[in-house]
Amino acid sequence: DDDDDDDAEAVDDAVAVFKKHEKAVFSVSLLRNGLVVASGGEDDRAFVWKAENSEKETFECKGHKDSVTCTAFSSDSKYLATGDMSGNVRVWNVETGLEVWQSECGDLEWLLWHPVASVLFAGTTSGTTWMWKIPSGDCKTYSGGSNAAALCGKVLPDGKRIVVGYGDGCVRLFDLKSGNVLANVSAHRGAVTCVDCHADGNLVASGSDDGAVKFLNTRSGKIVAGLNQEKEGESEIGVEALGFSSVLPVAAVGYLKDRKS
Repeated sequence: DDDDDDDAEAVDDAVAVFKKHEKAVFSVSLLRNGLVVASGGEDDRAFVWKAENSEKETFECKGHKDSVTCTAFSSDSKYLATGDMSGNVRVWNVETGLEVWQSECGDLEWLLWHPVASVLFAGTTSGTTWMWKIPSGDCKTYSGGSNAAALCGKVLPDGKRIVVGYGDGCVRLFDLKSGNVLANVSAHRGAVTCVDCHADGNLVASGSDDGAVKFLNTRSGKIVAGLNQEKEGESEIGVEALGFSSVLPVAAVGYLKDRKS
């Protein structure tokens, strides 16, 4: 029964445990080889450590003055990006542990690397999406024309476009080179919490705290399908995560309550 479940001893199946953080851990990233881990937390600290030797960090990413909420390894495994809530973004050489670049961008929502290039993206609460070439720091910004927070982003497989979801329910598709808005859709009644793109680049999915998932055709810039649309006033079942399968013609959706699709 429930009482027996509460009294049951917790089982830890972890093969490695890292205990250097003094407060809650907000972000964890894994290098492609699965052997190197980066973690950031509420203690304003970020560490890089090896799964096979989790008793000691490989190096600490020093200098953050606020909770480290974002960690991300570059596609070539050369760099690690760390970002804190205040918008301080730092990039580290994974092999040497040395800092190679840093910048400020305003209150940070997310960090994301380009799928093939040493290019870093960041979304902020001001609604601006930043792009930097690493390590030169050459910068470009993308704005949707409103002050709604840029809450999530995804670079499309062609490496030439990025889709960004906003706090006002809009989904925008940008051309990375020109900065032009290729599509601007009021997709949701609530904030857009997550986005993903199909491997062929023709379909983007967006999830929202309004409980709905919408599918955007990247060629036409129009919504072509949707699911789990909540009625007005029933938005407590929000979409927390979604993703397309890389091998099957399906997408998975995770919700804040006991519900999945």
